[in-house]
This record gives sequence, C-alpha cells and structure tokens, in this order.
Amino acid sequence: MKQVDVMGVRVEMPTNKPILLLRERDGERYVPIWIGAPEATAIAYAQQGVTPPRPLTHDLLLDVLTGLGHELSSVLITRMEDGIFYAELVIDGGTRISSRSSDAVAVALRAQVPVFVDEAVLDEAGVDVPVEEEDEVEKFREFLDNVSADDFESHDEGPDEP
Repeated sequence: MKQVDVMGVRVEMPTNKPILLLRERDGERYVPIWIGAPEATAIAYAQQGVTPPRPLTHDLLLDVLTGLGHELSSVLITRMEDGIFYAELVIDGGTRISSRSSDAVAVALRAQVPVFVDEAVLDEAGVDVPVEEEDEVEKFREFLDNVSADDFESHDEGPDEP
C-alpha cells in the first residue's frame, strides 16, 4: 500500500463526468477515478471546508462512528476490477468495512485520515506525470482551487461505480 494525496475532483469533457484524482505521495503516478456527481460534491465540500447546515451522509457516517466510540484510522483502495475501484474503511486500526472508493475518500477527508492505494492498483490504473509536466499539474491545481461544488451538480441518475 502506498499513501496518496487527494488532489481533488474535476469534470471530464466532453462527457461531463466527475473524476476524483489521487496522487502517489512518493512518486509520479496519478490515479483517476470516475465518480458520481453527489460524491464529487461531497469531496469538494470537504476539501473547501464547507459545513452544510445539516449533515451530509458522509458527515453522518463519521458522526455515528465517533458517537459509538470508534474512529476511522485510514482508507484503503484495495483493488480494481473491470474499471471499478474497491475500497475499505479501516476502523480502530483493524476492522475493515467495504466501501465505494468515492465514499471512502469523502469520509477520509472529513476525518482527516490517510488514504492508501494498493501497489497493484497503482500499477494498473496509475498514470505517470513526469516532472516536465509539472506546469500542467500546477494548472490543474489552480483549477481545483477555483472550482465550486456547484460545478458538479448534475441531473444524471446514479454514480458510475457500484
């Protein structure tokens, strides 16, 4: 497992599908994960520090967990099959609960815990971004800094992952 940073979400053109972008912490690989609009909004809210007037589902899950005396230790993206990413929430350092990758990342951001990706997933889905392309990465970061959660509102039904 390698730790990754959550770079943010963006909308892929021309399909207007949101993508979650993770970056290998000690490397040059990026992992793009196509996600649903509600999850993209939840991730963007967490990254922007937006506190909704009522808890979103990810906030509620974290509140229930801590209210029961447990804590989220980390999030693991464990495998990829047929283009679908699978994740696990690690509770109290040992108990693992299956999750969609987008939901797991949304909860991890709220709990401020690390996200890890299995080396095999990085090998299969990771995209190398060499140092000479850092200008493009910086442009993408600027985009993420200026994007609003409203940019991810969609009228499509359902996310792309199970």
